[in-house]
Amino acid sequence: MAKAAKKASAKKTTAKKASAKKAPAKKAAKKVTTAKHGRATRESSIQKAAILQADQILARRQVSRKTRAAALKIHVERVEAQMKSPGRARAGMPVAERAPIAAAAALQSAGYLLAVGDSWFDYPIHDVLTKLEDNYAYNVESSAHKGDPIEAMVSHVGQMDKFARLMDKIVALGVMPKAILVSGGGDDIAGDAFGMLINNIDLPIAGWNEEVVAGVIDTRIATAYRKMFTLLNVLCQSDLKRTLPILVHGYDYPVPDGRGFLGGWGPLPGPWLKPGFDEKLFMDLTQTTSMIAKLIDRFNTMLQKLVKEPGFENVRYVDLRGTLSNGSDYKKYWANELHPTGGGIGGGNDGFGAVAAKFQEALLKYS
Repeated sequence: MAKAAKKASAKKTTAKKASAKKAPAKKAAKKVTTAKHGRATRESSIQKAAILQADQILARRQVSRKTRAAALKIHVERVEAQMKSPGRARAGMPVAERAPIAAAAALQSAGYLLAVGDSWFDYPIHDVLTKLEDNYAYNVESSAHKGDPIEAMVSHVGQMDKFARLMDKIVALGVMPKAILVSGGGDDIAGDAFGMLINNIDLPIAGWNEEVVAGVIDTRIATAYRKMFTLLNVLCQSDLKRTLPILVHGYDYPVPDGRGFLGGWGPLPGPWLKPGFDEKLFMDLTQTTSMIAKLIDRFNTMLQKLVKEPGFENVRYVDLRGTLSNGSDYKKYWANELHPTGGGIGGGNDGFGAVAAKFQEALLKYS
């Protein structure tokens, strides 16, 4: 009887041990399943939000189209009446005669491009887009606005509504745009809150705060970009019945030397980087230049992964790293901490021109 009880106890102990071994495996499996479910839910949420916003944009555009169509009808009727009136000066040109001229005008360029973005596409005097127009004969229609974070571009009424309006104009000419250019994310990182990404030099964890950097780049900015690409594809499918190549870049390696726009005043004053490093007592320019290069690499890695996600097969990543020097001659290529030089009216070093050349290579390859 004692032996039987002992056996039963031993079996019970063995069963408990087996159960204890299985528990972590079950817990891990459950964790993986939960993570997958969370990711799927998040992606579905982004898709729904993008489609909802696209519907709202298209609804607003529909109202604008109707208003424009009514005005155009009145104009055409007036012109036709003038054309038929003997002895009266032709005050306008019939639509039928304007169409061939519009088509001929389209042939005078390398094609139409659409753009959405930040100050790299909307900089005083010269930027990437003006260089593409001047150097490569493109016609560029852009909703880009200096200082806009990527989150604001896709979350507020503004850039995307203007983008849809510009696409309408190109469609009205009977021209198919060659590609869409996107620039964004720099203003989500640089600026007043930049120091939040850095741990103080006196701490054992000195340097980039990995958790904060991951949250900003891999979560917030990446999510905004997913919505951006989805929005652009939905809008293109609606107006053009197809998607267009989307070219996106991750900037180049800047030098955080404390230079702002025109010495620190104007529409985008700056500086944007050095104050954050100073706040955390990183004062050596060689060290901070190396640190910012690693952050730019992190940003570019995020974009490289993002364009490979399902649904973004038409999105192409343009690697600009190394286009502009961050060595001893960096001031020839960088006008300030964040923006390339523009060459100016009298020529000179042309950082924006070098960036535009990289875009031209990509346009020839993908559009």
